[in-house]
This record gives sequence, C-alpha cells and structure tokens, in this order.
Amino acid sequence: MGCFECCIKCLGGVPYASLVATILCFSGVALFCGCGHVALTGTVSILESHFSKVASDHAMLTDVIQLMQYVIYGIASFFFLYGIILLAEGFYTTSAVKELHSEFKTTLCGRCISGMFVFLTYILGVAWLGVFGFSAVPVFLFYNMWSTCATIKSSVSNLTDVDSICVDVRQYGIIPWNATPGKACGSTLGDICNTSEFYLSYHLYIVACAGAGATVIALIHFLMILSANWAYLKDASQMHAYQDIKMKEEQELQDITSRSKECLHSYT
Repeated sequence: MGCFECCIKCLGGVPYASLVATILCFSGVALFCGCGHVALTGTVSILESHFSKVASDHAMLTDVIQLMQYVIYGIASFFFLYGIILLAEGFYTTSAVKELHSEFKTTLCGRCISGMFVFLTYILGVAWLGVFGFSAVPVFLFYNMWSTCATIKSSVSNLTDVDSICVDVRQYGIIPWNATPGKACGSTLGDICNTSEFYLSYHLYIVACAGAGATVIALIHFLMILSANWAYLKDASQMHAYQDIKMKEEQELQDITSRSKECLHSYT
C-alpha cells in the first residue's frame, strides 16, 4: 500500500461529524465560561459602584457570583474531558462500522458504553437548555438598562423630566430593598451606561448566551451521532451473529454431505 492509499484509508476512518460537534462544543463552552466569568466580575463592580454602596447589602450576591465562577471552572474542565471522550467514542464506532463485514466484532461492553453516552448526552442537553435560558436573564436586564439610557438620550426625554426616568435593580431581586441607593436616574444612569464596564459586561453576556446556545446545538448534534452509531453497532452485532450461525450451518451441511459420501462409497 502506497502513502497516498494509506492517507486515504486514515482519512476515511475520521468521524467528521463527531469532529465538527466537538469543535462546536469546545467553542460554545469556551465562550460561555470565559465571557461569563468576566461579565460576572464586571456586574459586581457596577453594583458596588452605583447601586449598592454598603458591602453587607450585596454580600450574598457576591458570594453567589463567586460560587458561579467556580462552577464555570468545573464546567470548562468537565466538557473539555467529555468532548475528548465523545470524539474517541466516535473514532471507535466509526471503525466498527467501517469494518462491518470483516473480522472486527463489537463487544457487549462497547455497545453498553455507547448507550450510556447517549443517555448522559441527553441529560446534559436538557441541563444546557436550562443554562441557555438562565444566561438570557442578564442579557434581558442589561438590555432594559441600555434601552432606558437610549430613551434618556432621545428626543422623547425632552418632553419629560429626565430625572424621572430611572432603573431600579432592587425590583429584580438582585439586591435587597433596603440597599442604598438601589436605583439610578437621569444623567447618573446615562453616565453608568457610558462606562466601559457596562458596555463590556453587556456584550460579554450576549456572547456568553450565544456560547450556551452553541453548546446546546453541539450536544444535540452529539446525541444524533451517538444514537446513529449505537444503532449501527447493534446492527453490526446482529449481522456478525447471523454470519456465525450461517457459517456453522454451512460447515455442518458440508460435514453431513461428506459423511454421506463416505458411507455411500463404503457400501458400494
């Protein structure tokens, strides 16, 4: 076999669908974890600077955000390992399907592992749907704040008192009602929206939400791949079992035929 034929054979065994899903999963998780971590830090800075001047008022929120940042570290590590495992499983099942009519035989353990990955990927897909919905909440809150600032700058604000246009973050349950000042109005709110922290956090939350959506798509892609590969492995196992039975029957038929011929020759 030449070098070109060897390369073609190697490329034919690459699970391209699993490779695309792995790249999409890594990209989505990286965007969600990286952007989400920085955006959470910016959110705490905005709250401490403009909405909650007393540390005890937002102490619980700070602890929750720190916990979420640690969870982000765990999510990034887990999905890096899980993506590599699913890619390796894709190589295994692709090789099994490619060698369907040869000496390659799938084991019961291999099929059970494939089925386990199908179930686990389904659970993770449902969980990431919740993460995707949760990541849209800060985007909604920042969008409301940004649109309020746009109202202040527009011509509509000339017809009303600018100081009467406010954003009260206490109504969202982020900080308690006794937090001071708790809200920002008029030109103060406009100055907050013009800060680099607000601008960066808002856009990072959007990118993090998009990363969560990409991860959901990647997990759905993985689920389709794993389901198809599991079905192929099951068919391969049944095919090999049928071929073994057929070979045994043909061998027994040949043995019976040869014994019959021997008996006939001895009789004659």
